[in-house]
Amino acid sequence: MAKAKQELLEVGGFEVGVSNPDKIYFPDAGITKLELVRYYLEVADGALRGTQRRPMVLKRYVNGAAAEPFFQKRAPEKRPPFIDIATFHYGSGRHADECVVSNAAALVWVVNLGCIELHPHAVRATDMEKPDELRIDLDPVPGVQWPQILDVAKVAREVLDELGLVGWPKTSGSRGAHLWVRIAPEWPFATVRRAALAFAREVARRAPEIATAAWAKEDRRGVLIDYNQNARDRTTCSVYSVRATPDARVSMPLAWDDFVTCDPRDYTLRTVPALYRARGDAHAAIDEHVGRIEKLLELADRQDGGVATKKKAPKKQKLPVITIAQAKLKPDALAGLERWKLRHPTLVPLLAPEDIIVDTNRGRATAWYRVRINLKNVPADQHPPPEPPDPDYDWKVEWTGSLDDERR
Repeated sequence: MAKAKQELLEVGGFEVGVSNPDKIYFPDAGITKLELVRYYLEVADGALRGTQRRPMVLKRYVNGAAAEPFFQKRAPEKRPPFIDIATFHYGSGRHADECVVSNAAALVWVVNLGCIELHPHAVRATDMEKPDELRIDLDPVPGVQWPQILDVAKVAREVLDELGLVGWPKTSGSRGAHLWVRIAPEWPFATVRRAALAFAREVARRAPEIATAAWAKEDRRGVLIDYNQNARDRTTCSVYSVRATPDARVSMPLAWDDFVTCDPRDYTLRTVPALYRARGDAHAAIDEHVGRIEKLLELADRQDGGVATKKKAPKKQKLPVITIAQAKLKPDALAGLERWKLRHPTLVPLLAPEDIIVDTNRGRATAWYRVRINLKNVPADQHPPPEPPDPDYDWKVEWTGSLDDERR
């Protein structure tokens, strides 16, 4: 059998192999694996600013952006000397050695493994339990357009300014936006998450018509300020990360003046390198603006009435949400949605875009998908009779125990 084609690159004094360099990773755009590698080399300094000294989950698209990825938490046993590791320890007594991408050779190496996207944690390898980044994720519900996300971002900036914190905006590369805030690594994950929740509540209080801090998808409207991105097990797409979209869109860091007038569709693998050469990295000074979260924690105390005296929230009325499909692959779940619509054509016009809830759930090493329908806008006498999900996939049937996700 003929050996697979490989291209050797000299990167930072190391020789790094790119296997199957001509493999198409983005079918619609005709982008190859080697083109993806060369993109990351062109923006390496900026990309490394987001990953340097941070443990990173490997989200591997070994068959390209159009195929399902799998998640690899642990660093491969066989790895080159330019790959560092950082170790997470868990209450179970287990641990996970994760890759740390701190140089251009390491960047090429993980991309060669199929990592289209870069997913670092919010901690540095020097202290794995105390985040140095407060992550504000602006996640729109279905039907929300980009201008509304920008309106929420402006409110978020006002709140940050009042708290003495500097937010660094970027497009997410998907539908939303991110604001990254460097903070002193002095608080554990739970405390930083509490600060993020307080921030989300404050933004939602000031802009209730366009923003929400409600976690349950069936309760959301407008733009969610996703405070749970600050939980210990979460990672988010880093600056200059390519996303697995048909157009190879990029999570683009921008100055505020550019961000509030931008169109996220302008930032792709093929457009960003020229912008990077012309403008440089808009987030180059992010590490020079380290803030503190005491004021946010004081806000959290006021919102909760004090940690020790926090009252139990009143029980909410349960919304009429039904599960209609769950599948290993997203197209199969969406096909189930279309079959449900055909079975219930009179209900479809009554549903708002946010009433159709598509959940991405993490299995052992891959994602699986669920579609739910919120019937809150459908009169009770028109609710459909109970029926099993179509399809009805159970991710646990494929669990082998070969990978430990530690509740990712």
